[in-house]
Amino acid sequence: MCRSIKTLRPPYVEQVTDDEVRAAALQYVRKVSGFRAPSARNAAAFDEAVAAITEATRTLLDEMQVRPARAG
Repeated sequence: MCRSIKTLRPPYVEQVTDDEVRAAALQYVRKVSGFRAPSARNAAAFDEAVAAITEATRTLLDEMQVRPARAG
C-alpha cells in the first residue's frame, strides 16, 4: 500500500524513534485520505487520525514479540 512506510521492527531497525513512528502514521493517513495536507475544515480530523495511529503503532511495536534472527 504505502511503499514509503518502512518496517519499524527488529531486525530491520534496532531502535525506533517517535519521529519515525509519527512519519509512518502521517504517511498512512495521507494515503488513506488522499490528501497530502488537509483543508482547514478537515485539519482537526486529519491530525487526530495521525495521533491515534501514532499511538496505536507505538503500542504495537512495544508489545510485539519478535524472534531473534537465526545465525547463518
